Formats: sequence, structure tokens, C-alpha cells
Amino acid sequence: MTGCRILYHHRIRADDGQAVHVRELIGALREEGHDVLECALVQKAGVAASPGADAHARRNGSLWNRLRLPRGAIELLEIAYGPQGARRLRLAAADFRPDFVYERHALHCDAGLRAARSLGVPLLLEVNSPLVDEMQALGALRFPRRARRTEHAVLAGADIVFAVTGVLRDLCVGLGARAARTVVVPNGAVPERYDDAARAAGRALRSRLSIAADDFVLGFVGFMRPWHRLDLAVEMLLRPELRALHLVLVGEGPARADVAAAAVRAGVSSRVHAIGAVDAGELPGCVCAFDAALIPAINRYASPLKLFDSLAAGVPTICPRQANLEELVIDDRNAVLFAPGDADALRAATARLVLDRAAARRIGAQGRADLLTNDWTWRGNARRVIAAYRRLVADMAVPR
Repeated sequence: MTGCRILYHHRIRADDGQAVHVRELIGALREEGHDVLECALVQKAGVAASPGADAHARRNGSLWNRLRLPRGAIELLEIAYGPQGARRLRLAAADFRPDFVYERHALHCDAGLRAARSLGVPLLLEVNSPLVDEMQALGALRFPRRARRTEHAVLAGADIVFAVTGVLRDLCVGLGARAARTVVVPNGAVPERYDDAARAAGRALRSRLSIAADDFVLGFVGFMRPWHRLDLAVEMLLRPELRALHLVLVGEGPARADVAAAAVRAGVSSRVHAIGAVDAGELPGCVCAFDAALIPAINRYASPLKLFDSLAAGVPTICPRQANLEELVIDDRNAVLFAPGDADALRAATARLVLDRAAARRIGAQGRADLLTNDWTWRGNARRVIAAYRRLVADMAVPR
């Protein structure tokens, strides 16, 4: 079966978890034999939509990031981007002739829908969060009715909607997406990266941090925010039964300084290691340095990248017992779950693994096995996207 020609559109500028998702999925689609053309203000996968677009995108993205505009002005730019983005997509499609447009959903953005309808091809929409709800909860939305109208139009108009969790799928359907064409495609990992070289890098990291072989490393990866409550992890270090516990923090964020200060106040700073942000190529080694990974808090609809990395590494994850995570993990099988926001439950979950290293290894190994069995990989996700598209084409060919 011949590969598909995919016009991939997104509006992200930051080089964060969103960019990881874009790069990994585009790479996986290409590895599966499909031709993907990225069309974006700032390229994330290294292929421009037109000659010179890379430099143009870098200039635009850099300028946008330097601007300190009021929130209302930013939203007006986002609204104006819809027709401009659609024009960019149509120009990119002129020579490329895509089978479909794939768009990462963005606030106020209907560029993909406009372009797909103009080109006469399907729109496949990826949704990672209920953006209007998020911005309203933060009190940061200046044009809520306009945002809600666009959200509904795009969700209702998309030929297929991909939601990263079942919880988010239900939210999307409630916001206008067609239930029969709304598919759950979670995040993923590349298990081949968690190999002997990554494990050796993990041992080297522990050595650099002066962490003994019989100490227990609890690791956190991500942008540290106050609501993550990493202070609870610091407090655990004071417990006598957890005297072998070290906390390794990978990433930056506004809560990093607070965590470091809490460690100093508690007298455990020698067991809290904040190593900062690392390149993507270094991440497998960092995760392999962990004896367990920590997700102290997460919103109710997310599909956290860090969970898939831990599963791929064979490292058990300690995470909240909530529906979006329980779509993937089961307590004492491939993770250890605790009641969200319960400091005592978090401490007990951590102690289970620190005091029973065999159980930690068993849970970690089962997690990797489950990831492989369920194909929670980026190439698996690429196959899910293409399978959904082919089902759509088959359905459209059936006489009604």
C-alpha cells in the first residue's frame, strides 16, 4: 500500500513538550513510509513548507517570542492567523498535493479547517487539551465567545479528531466533535532509545551526583510548577525509612528555586539534585538513572510524555490515581498509584518501592512489557493515524 502525503500544520513556537510531540510524530510518520510536509511559523521537524521558510519562520518565531504584548493583542494576532495560516497551507499544497491536512489544535485557530475545505481533502485534528476551558480557568481569555465559536466549528468540522486520552475524548465530543470520528491516540515513546548506552549514561549520572548504588533515586522530568507540589517529595526525605532516597529533578521552571530552598531548610540539600534542562538525546540516560519516576500531580485529561518515557525505560512510575492515567496504568502492575494531593499516600507509595526493590524492578519491567504489547510508541501512533484515515476514506466510498 502506497504511503500518504500529509500536510502537517501547527502554530507552536516554544521548544517544549509540544515540540517533542510534533517532531516525534512527524518522524514516525516518515519512518512508516509517508511523505510529511510541515507548515508552521516555526519549524520543529526540519523541513520547510517552501524555499526560505526555515529562516522566515525563525525570524517570525523569534520576533513573536520577544514581543511583550497584552493578552488581548496576542489573541487578535491568533485570530488574524486563521486566514493567513490557511493561505500558507494552500500555497504549500499547490505542489505537494496532500491526501489530508493534519493539524495540532490551537486557540482561535481555524487555518486547517479553512484550508482542508478549500483543497477538498480531509482535516485530521489532534487535540491535546481543552484550550478554551484552560484559558478561562486562568482568567487569561479576552475574547471567550469568539474562542468558543472557533473551537466548536473546528471540532465539529474536522473529519477525524484525535484526543490524547479518553477523558479528553469525552470533553471534545461535548464541545462539538462527532463521537464516531473521535479517536483516542495517547502520547508515546521510542523504546529503542532505552538501551545499554542509556543505562550506562544513567550509571554515569548517578556517579557524578555521588549517589551510591544502593541508594534509591526518585526522578522528576518536566517544567516545575508550584502545583506539582514537589515540596512534598522534599519532605519525604526526612522520613527515617526513606534515608536512602535521593530526588533528581530534570528540567527548569518557576518552582525549581522553591524546591531548592525547601531542601536547604529541611537540611536535605545533599540529596536533592536539580540538573536543569537537558537535550532530548540525554533524556534516556537521565530516566535510566532513576529507580522510580514521580508524577506528583497532573491535570485530569493529559497524557504525560514522562509516563511513556518511564514505561519505555522499565522504570516504575509513582503517579496519582485518576482516570486519565488509569487508562494506561494499574496499581502494582505497571505503576504505583496514590490518592491525588495526599502527602501521606505519596509517602507510602514511595516507601513501597524503596523498601521492596524487587517489587520496583518487577513493576518497571511490566511497564515496559505493557508499552511494547500495546504499541504505546510514536510509530504505533503513526499507524493509528493512518489507519483512522484509511477507515475514513473507506467510509466515504460506501454509497449512502
